[in-house]
Amino acid sequence: MRKEEIVRETKETRIRLNLNLDGGGESNIKTSIPFFDHLLSLLSHHSMFDLDIEANGDLPHHIIEDIGICLGEAFNKTLGNKKGINRYADITIPMDEALVIVSLDISGRPNLVIKRDNIAFEFSGIVDGLDTSLIQAFLKAFVDNSKITLHIVILYGSDTHHIIEAIFKGIGRVLKGATRIEREDIPSSKGMI
Repeated sequence: MRKEEIVRETKETRIRLNLNLDGGGESNIKTSIPFFDHLLSLLSHHSMFDLDIEANGDLPHHIIEDIGICLGEAFNKTLGNKKGINRYADITIPMDEALVIVSLDISGRPNLVIKRDNIAFEFSGIVDGLDTSLIQAFLKAFVDNSKITLHIVILYGSDTHHIIEAIFKGIGRVLKGATRIEREDIPSSKGMI
């Protein structure tokens, strides 16, 4: 089983995270930030990863960023040398009026790109009590610590809630596809990732 537990304690936060890549999409998320809990539950459900998170801290920014760090570390550790994984995945996700493309490479080279109208995109504003700029902080921390390349293209959408949900569903789906075991070797011409 590809499982990992990460415990991170700082002066600002305490995070306990359990990740099982070969689960059934079960989640138990308690961050004290309801919309973020919902997003992480979507990611778990659509990836079919079991995800158990208990987090508390002084500020939502610290909690959300540290969860990104922990989830990225757990994800990277569960994959080990990456032998047998599919490595790549992409998907287009509709959510009502919104349409988002998510593409992933488990590359060993962290890179996050978010674009809308072919221009770099940054979230702003409040959705369901959450400062959406924290979504960017979470994604950056996750990508940096999981050592993946993640591209998100927002094709269109007027409701930020729907755009963000489509992104998290898409990330879950591409993580599921890219981590699927379907070969015997490490999926790189270099022989390592």
